[in-house]
Amino acid sequence: MFVLVGATYAKPAAAVDLGGSDSPSGVDVHGFVSQGYIKTTGNDYLATTKNAGSFDFSEAGINVTTQLTERFRLGLQLFAYDLGQLGQYHVSADWYYLDYHFRDALGIRAGRLKMPLGLYNDVADIDAARVPILLPTGLYPSTNREFLLAQTGVEVYGYLKLGAAGALDYRAFGGSLQIDPVDLPSQAGSLAPISSYGVPYVGGGRLAWETPLDGLKVEVTAAALRAQASAVLLLLWPGAGNPAPTLNERVDLYLAVGSIEYAAHDLLLQAEFTQQRSELTSDNQALAPNFVTVSEAGYGLAAYRISRWLEPGAYYSLAYNNRNLSAGQDDRNVQHDLAATLRFDINSFWIVKVEGHFMHGTGLINDGNTTPMLTSPENWGLFLVKTTGYF
Repeated sequence: MFVLVGATYAKPAAAVDLGGSDSPSGVDVHGFVSQGYIKTTGNDYLATTKNAGSFDFSEAGINVTTQLTERFRLGLQLFAYDLGQLGQYHVSADWYYLDYHFRDALGIRAGRLKMPLGLYNDVADIDAARVPILLPTGLYPSTNREFLLAQTGVEVYGYLKLGAAGALDYRAFGGSLQIDPVDLPSQAGSLAPISSYGVPYVGGGRLAWETPLDGLKVEVTAAALRAQASAVLLLLWPGAGNPAPTLNERVDLYLAVGSIEYAAHDLLLQAEFTQQRSELTSDNQALAPNFVTVSEAGYGLAAYRISRWLEPGAYYSLAYNNRNLSAGQDDRNVQHDLAATLRFDINSFWIVKVEGHFMHGTGLINDGNTTPMLTSPENWGLFLVKTTGYF
């Protein structure tokens, strides 16, 4: 548990066509820049956000896609971000792919591919594609972005028309997670610094049913992964001339998500529920005994576009770190989140969002270093402002 805790646990933008609209090899370029501010009461959250708050909430990305032939497509996005002690503006290939589209019912992609987990994971880097600033943390944790956004491997996808019964959209993927050490939690001062970390495999899929009712969609998602890590146990180091002992751990994670969405006539209604089962195995039972944790989270969201420039929204979410413990036993095990957002579309390339959260419990709280807070106020507030420019 020393090693793996925390690590495993719209509107389309305009495109710049550099190849000409009649060219099969035309290049589309998109980009975005975001800056946010976070302020909390009682607890630090994602960064050092009590007292004066924090501007350590920035994102920038640029992506290029090109249609080389009628069926073959390439894409790449470079991305950098800063969120507390995470990211630190390290530029990386956020995703990239080769995509061959045989027909509507069958296509295949290879590369670093966004994982289709729930309604939002594969569009989590597109601020313009959603109303909230922060998606419900129990399903879409901001601090696990590098672990959950994309996998390196292959994906098979397709779209099947069912006539009067609507249509099915499917995606199935498999590969591994390539984790850059810079994206791991800071090891400074740790008595058990991580010496190696890897996710040798991840796989899963999502099936979406577009029902005959216009705007109504139902989805199911399932995925599994294995994470392995080793840590140097400095707290047990016998001293100079002797090698420090190590701890080796493995986590097998299984998750399922059920989703429903209605999006029509300027109204958006969504609800999702997830259950995750984590099985930890360690080679040192005295220090880190084997155990199984079942966590659950869910939310309901509503938004309505009042005008071209204004869209308010709200959601309530509930998450349990360990479903076998009740909130009454420990408020660090549960987090209630009541959020309200105002989204302002200033023009076709610029949005501003203002958001407030009332929190009860600290089950998902994070101090920006992926270290759970041990003592925190039971009730606390979170306020965010974010502006994004995109093209």
